[in-house]
Amino acid sequence: MHDIKAIRENPDPFDAAMKRRGLPPQAAELIALDEKLRVAIAAKQDGETARNAASKKIGAAKASGDEAEFERVRAEVGALKNQIEAAGEDETKLAAALGAKLLALPNAMSDDVPPGADESANAQVRQWGEPPALGFEPKDHTALGEALGMLDFKSAAKISGARFAFLKGGLARLERALGAFMLDVQTQEHGFLEVSPPLLVRDDALIGTNQLPKFAGDLFWAGRGREGLEFEEVSKIAGTSVAITKSLESKNTVVSHALIPTAEVPLTNLAREAIHDEAGMPHRYCAYTPCFRSEAGSAGKDTRGLIRMHQFMKVEMVVITTAENSAAEHERMTKCAEEILKRLGLAYRVMLLCAGDTGFGAQKTYDLEVYLPSQQTYREISSISNCGEFQARRMNARCRAAGEKKARFVHTLNGSGIAVGRALLAVMENYQKEDGSITIPEVLRPYMGGQEVIAP
Repeated sequence: MHDIKAIRENPDPFDAAMKRRGLPPQAAELIALDEKLRVAIAAKQDGETARNAASKKIGAAKASGDEAEFERVRAEVGALKNQIEAAGEDETKLAAALGAKLLALPNAMSDDVPPGADESANAQVRQWGEPPALGFEPKDHTALGEALGMLDFKSAAKISGARFAFLKGGLARLERALGAFMLDVQTQEHGFLEVSPPLLVRDDALIGTNQLPKFAGDLFWAGRGREGLEFEEVSKIAGTSVAITKSLESKNTVVSHALIPTAEVPLTNLAREAIHDEAGMPHRYCAYTPCFRSEAGSAGKDTRGLIRMHQFMKVEMVVITTAENSAAEHERMTKCAEEILKRLGLAYRVMLLCAGDTGFGAQKTYDLEVYLPSQQTYREISSISNCGEFQARRMNARCRAAGEKKARFVHTLNGSGIAVGRALLAVMENYQKEDGSITIPEVLRPYMGGQEVIAP
């Protein structure tokens, strides 16, 4: 979320930042709305001051027995009360409108994000490993898994619909092994604290990590048949300049829950509505969870296989840090994810996303793309983003150095460490043998009870 004060003071840089996102100028409209809000706030405060002064006159008039003065002052207090209520209503409406507009605007990107309209303009940063020389025509992971009798889309479709799957036997165990391996590397070697978070989160948590209001249609909502918040509903819980109301219930707003699209949501919200001691930062969290995405608007994209599922497993990394350290933490997180692919022996490349491909809440994003023999190309397997203070403002997550009185917003970062389902299919394809069996990477064998091959 953006700071309206910063927009007032520097409107041209803000509009330039939005232009990089393909948006028209926004500052003038926001500043005008903020000016109306401040006028309403001032009118309310002036009315309250005048009412307090008039209220003192009522007592004096009553004590003196001046009935005419008493009635006059009482009428004045009544008129001021109406003025205060009207100004208060204006303040509420204008604050909600301004908050909603600020919530709907994407983050400003870092200066080093390359220009470009789509993924074709992404810049390769580095590459590791070579695609495997299999010596035969590779099968895709779907054909491999179904031939093994361990990947079942048909049964899942009967029970849950499209884009769900049953993993069985060796592939189910391989998925579990991948998750455990990733967790061990990130916690035991890279200093992340393992967390087992809730899988259901509230509206305000989703606003905090910018899934709402823009991506309501991408979520699976739980209970009451809700399909997501309407824009007007979001405006009811928007703050004036910083974040979200602390209690949705206090505004009589219906609280709905959604299944997490990623563990980024609960992990990042661990920092919300608190002031953190900078001496104890960074806070590094990771979690191995299922993730749930409706994939709204993705019809026709990667409908075959495990690449784009409604439910999938992922190890997520989240870092809460200071502004000075966020860039270094971004590079570190990227290398933490890379280490997983190196140890699995999977060829990959690191891509810096261009302006047109950078996500709504990110200042800067690296994608890791793993090589898939069946497609003879690299596909995304991890995305690591620095969000700066964008999410922190929505969550009112701040930090303070020892001896300092003023608190400031933290920086938040998130990234896959890595997507387990995509790692599974990458292992299947890169380690396949001509007879359809799959060699288990050595690093995973201790998690597989020493098993070396998955065969029919």
